[in-house]
Amino acid sequence: MVDSKLLVPELNEAEAMGAETARFEELLLQASKELQQAQTSRPQSTQIQPQPGFCIKTNSSQGKVFINICHSPSIPPPADVTEDELLQMLEEDQAGFRIPMSLGEPHAELDAKSQGCTAYDVAVNSDFYRRMQNSDFLRELVITIAREGLEDKYSLQLNPEWRMLKNRPFMGSISQQNIRSQQRPRIQELGNLYTADSLRPEEGPEKPHLNLWLEAPDLLLAEIDLPKLDGAPGLSLEIGENRLVMGGPQQLYHLDVYVPLQINSDKSKAAFHWKRRQLMVAMPLLSVPS
Repeated sequence: MVDSKLLVPELNEAEAMGAETARFEELLLQASKELQQAQTSRPQSTQIQPQPGFCIKTNSSQGKVFINICHSPSIPPPADVTEDELLQMLEEDQAGFRIPMSLGEPHAELDAKSQGCTAYDVAVNSDFYRRMQNSDFLRELVITIAREGLEDKYSLQLNPEWRMLKNRPFMGSISQQNIRSQQRPRIQELGNLYTADSLRPEEGPEKPHLNLWLEAPDLLLAEIDLPKLDGAPGLSLEIGENRLVMGGPQQLYHLDVYVPLQINSDKSKAAFHWKRRQLMVAMPLLSVPS
């Protein structure tokens, strides 16, 4: 296992810099440089043509903004959970439910009054889109996540108020998009995760929510939600070939997870994201899962 002292300074440094996201991207780049050279020659992305769904209108400081909600069977669906289960996850502030989306580039268009505006195409899985058509809850959730995703990707500030266009399923034209050829497997597809915390009594340190996925065939990423923490001081992290152990200050949190993959603990990196209150860990793999 890696001594936690080797990783905690990385967390403190990331926090002190005041640019947690940039720091993590730097660590992730460092962890994956050599891995990129070992990638096979197969295409890393696939071009898709999203199909129109519906269009919403909102605005930003730059003017009117339209978001075309589209769909494609090439985009993987989210986890199959009921609306009641999803609502419970959201009420418990769990970040584990993800809706895979493809966020397209902005394109300049003219609205019905021939005035300039900006449009974005956001595509989801086709089967999930059909399910969303019959659920106001899912539709509003997708719109919220799409808006926040566009804000993060393009450094926007969009008005949370929006209106759906009645007789216009899209604004402008819907362009082709590139998506990953190898999509991220969800945590269930990584095999069985043995969590030692499941044997711990209810009293004592809290078990934080863990989101784990394969960013590339030989790179495993983890996000650990730590809503009670404002920073990295006091956090400890140990990574072995197939185990991740994290401890929080004052015994607030404890996580002990067995991962059915071989992790390169020497090259693993971690950073604390202050805004999201998450510990993010990049773990190169010693062998590529089949």
